[in-house]
Amino acid sequence: MKESELNKDTLSFKEEVTESGGTEAIEEIPVDEKERLTAELQEMNDKYLRLYAEFENYKKRVNKDKEELVKYGNEKLIYELLPVIDYLEMALKHSKNEASEGIVQGVEITLKELMRTLEKFGLTSIEAIGKPFDPTVHHAMSVVEREDVEENMVAEEFRKGYMVRDKVIRAPLVGVSKKPVELKEGEKVGKEIKIIEEES
Repeated sequence: MKESELNKDTLSFKEEVTESGGTEAIEEIPVDEKERLTAELQEMNDKYLRLYAEFENYKKRVNKDKEELVKYGNEKLIYELLPVIDYLEMALKHSKNEASEGIVQGVEITLKELMRTLEKFGLTSIEAIGKPFDPTVHHAMSVVEREDVEENMVAEEFRKGYMVRDKVIRAPLVGVSKKPVELKEGEKVGKEIKIIEEES
């Protein structure tokens, strides 16, 4: 095929495309059809954006769940072992007999080793006595009238509390301090008279 014939064929092809409405066909779409297509495109775009946002949220949630599982995976086991720590500590408190000195040392070593092992997995004891009472950490069992302690402080501890990392798994049972109620002079006299009357 000669070069002139090739050019002629190309030109005629271009003319056919143009005549058949290649680029001009877009401009000839009716207005309502354009609006419909634009609305569909917008709807699909919105769906895509919503789906993408949901997927990103799902990824974040899965990652958070994985972190929580790694961080607190041993929590249940540690919680079940807390009574064992309590019993060992009680055994040490009540063993004052010199004949059982070897047993006491054995219990002390066992307790220390158990605590050291559990601390590796994030267990820490909650210091309560002398600290301000915090209802998110402490569980109040009683109110204790004390002059030597500031009001609303932990004055007594009935059972130790523990945390795994930054989460309380067992709140300490505590007694919260309160200043003794000071009676006015008239109230004191009235109370003394009532006591005398009851005695007689």
